[in-house]
Order: sequence, then C-alpha cells, then structure tokens
Amino acid sequence: MDGTKTTARIRGTTLEIEAAAQRHRRNMTAAERTLWAALKNRQLNSLRFRSQHPLGRFIADFYCAQVRLVVEVDGPVHNKQAEYDAARTQHFETYGYQIVRFTNQEVFANLPKVLAKISQVATEILALK
Repeated sequence: MDGTKTTARIRGTTLEIEAAAQRHRRNMTAAERTLWAALKNRQLNSLRFRSQHPLGRFIADFYCAQVRLVVEVDGPVHNKQAEYDAARTQHFETYGYQIVRFTNQEVFANLPKVLAKISQVATEILALK
C-alpha cells in the first residue's frame, strides 16, 4: 500500500501522516512536553488526551475524543504560517472539533490558567451533550 492512500485509514489519515505524528511525539517542543505532563494519564477532569494525534491530513498537538477537543500550542513558527494554521482550524471545525490555542509563553508562564481554560471548554462541551 502506498502511504498516500486514505481508503480504510482511521480518521482519513495516511501512513505518512501517522508516521509524522510518531516523529512529533518523539520530538515535542518544551511547551508541548510541559502541557503533556499535565494532560496525560487522565490528570485533567479524568479526560483522556492523546498527544500529536492525526486527524485527517493534520496532526493535533493534543486531542480529547470524548469532547472532540483539539488543544494547540503555538510557538514562534506559527507567526509565519497563519494561512496554514487557518486551514488547520477550518479543517478541524468542519469535522466538529472545538479548538483552543495557547502560546508557548502562556504554557510556561501560567500552566494552571491554561489547564483551567481547557477544563472550562471541556466542561462546556460536555454540558451541551
């Protein structure tokens, strides 16, 4: 099977995207590692988050399937790729995912506030179900 085919792939991903997600997991940024340490193992409201999770042709930094929540941590590179980030956001929203974004600085400077915001958004989504 060539890695570009999407038929019968989970979430419409390709083998290439799944391999890229694995590389991203091994090479998370410092801010992503910091946030992941607080999200993994159901530490936040017993929600199960996945890191560097493929969703279609994009990779979400963190994803919670229970509430269809994508959490993105944006470093300086995102200042130069606004068009790409907009396409990612549109793709995620088209499929019903809620997106919440934080900067690296927010994660480092005030992790409790970041976690409170993620918790708030997840709680609001659950209340709508």
